[in-house]
Amino acid sequence: MKTLEKIARLTFVLFTLSMVSCSDDDEPNPPEAQLDIVATAQATSDLSTLVSALQKADESANNDLITALSGEGPFTVFAPTNDAFADLLAQLDGFDSLDDFSTQQLQDLLAVILTYHVVPGAAVLSTDLSDGQTITTLQGSTLEVSTQGGVYLSDATDVDAQVTTANVMASNGVVHLIDKVLLPQAILDELSDIILVPITDLALGNENLESLVAALQAADGDLPTILRGDGPFTVLAPTDEAFATFLNGAQIADIPTDVLTNVLLNHVISGTVTSSDLAALSSGYAKTLATGVGDENVSLYFDASGDVTFNGVSTVLVPDVKALNGIVHVVDAVIDIPNIVDHAVANPNLSSLVGALTNGGNTLFTDLLSNEEEDFTVFAPNNAAFTAFTNPNGNDLNAILSNHVIVGAATFSAGLSNSYVSTAAEFAANENLSLYINTDDGVTLNGSSNVVLADIVASNGVIHVVDAIIDLPTVVTFAIADPNFSTLVQALTELTPSVDFVSVLSAQNGSGSDPFTVFAPTNAAFEALPSIPGEADLIPILQHHVIAGANVRSGDLSNGATANTLEGDALTFSLPGTGDNIADITDGAGNTGIGIIAVDVQAINGVIHVVDTVLIPDTTN
Repeated sequence: MKTLEKIARLTFVLFTLSMVSCSDDDEPNPPEAQLDIVATAQATSDLSTLVSALQKADESANNDLITALSGEGPFTVFAPTNDAFADLLAQLDGFDSLDDFSTQQLQDLLAVILTYHVVPGAAVLSTDLSDGQTITTLQGSTLEVSTQGGVYLSDATDVDAQVTTANVMASNGVVHLIDKVLLPQAILDELSDIILVPITDLALGNENLESLVAALQAADGDLPTILRGDGPFTVLAPTDEAFATFLNGAQIADIPTDVLTNVLLNHVISGTVTSSDLAALSSGYAKTLATGVGDENVSLYFDASGDVTFNGVSTVLVPDVKALNGIVHVVDAVIDIPNIVDHAVANPNLSSLVGALTNGGNTLFTDLLSNEEEDFTVFAPNNAAFTAFTNPNGNDLNAILSNHVIVGAATFSAGLSNSYVSTAAEFAANENLSLYINTDDGVTLNGSSNVVLADIVASNGVIHVVDAIIDLPTVVTFAIADPNFSTLVQALTELTPSVDFVSVLSAQNGSGSDPFTVFAPTNAAFEALPSIPGEADLIPILQHHVIAGANVRSGDLSNGATANTLEGDALTFSLPGTGDNIADITDGAGNTGIGIIAVDVQAINGVIHVVDTVLIPDTTN
């Protein structure tokens, strides 16, 4: 330490002077007399760390502070509390306790700090202090007094100490408890390489971060004050060159303050994240303080497999710059708020998806999913999902990809439940395909694809990464995926082995009797039967639930309309339905009031409407 010898000599000289001033031939105070300053500190629980600091400093042969402060005095001591010492230790990089002042050099530095809290030759009460007064300490440097709204002391730092308890009288002086350890300039100079400052002050002191400081000052929400707060924060600090590229000739003042604020918050992560933390994870997502769709915190993708990059656009130039309230990584690019497409492009594990979305120069999806005026939920297949997909039905890839997108809603994992939603894929114009979501054990889509990473938040939506491509569903797909139809599936398979209902109802693109309109009885509907009929009777019953050659949606139904089923008998519809029913059905056997309780589960080869009763055909014809 370049000035350590000078400071050590200063400490020794000050100590010698203090011993001269404290020595005389008077008899000590009797036991019942008032305690001296050291004993007063020992008797005050909130000054136990100060006592330990005096003892630690005295481990150096150059110091004997306890003896000095036990002398005649008089002294005025500004005594930092335990919390004040804890704050100081937090500011010193690599210091966890006073035990870290483990060498004579460091113990001498600690003595310099402590003597800066002592005013020799007078017992100064708080009422004796005046606004603007300058006090010379035993260490040799000065303190400035402010009495505006309390009693405050200014040292060589930017933060004042406040007297929290004044005028604790001792036999050899007076003690004032303060909430900060005071630091003279000599200490700041000597420990400049280890004294941590808040993130804002760190940026202010870096000539390569002037644009960042200007942006913080121009933004809403007093970000400089926030980044001086407790934190901890991890800040990705773009250089001046990064800001110049981002602004592209514009000025910071040209950016709307709400936009600027959110972009800056996209560089702040709550908590301390070091480069080694990122390297241990290799890649993944963190949440920034910026807000995206639904006022959720924006996701930030990091890749630490080589140079650490964020969202594929910004690389760490200088990692792990420690601050008092967190850590700073200097980066080479400003990280704008990502949309759905930006997130997909940034994550190499979604490269197959990006390739499929843009195959042959296709901009349909990139244009759609870059739309900031719309919200999206995207179920994004990872690369392994694309590798495993064989497209068994030869469906159009663009239609398949559309089946992974929900337009008009950003639905986070906490808002998912067992339900049907509509995707961007279509059976016909304005007849969007349905997607069945099941949350009984994780999140499963159409019974075949599982969410493996949820809630990647963008400016215009949310991404959930899935482990399998969601092919275009048939009516069979939904029957199998939805546990409410498990008895129906059993009836169509195990209980009717002589008819391959699965193959019949999987036909698509005109390869069979498709499209189909299926009135699907729930498990409760089957349970209401006295018993499930044998195969010979069950087959026509099942056929009586299917209209072949037509995709009859709820909007196509009208009161009194009829339609013939595969079995041959007609169904008659009544609108509106009774009670909570959307519509009522009269089946071939003349049973009335059968409720349609859910409608328009749209598949690529037909549509399903859910009914609360098993439909019975006319058994007399």
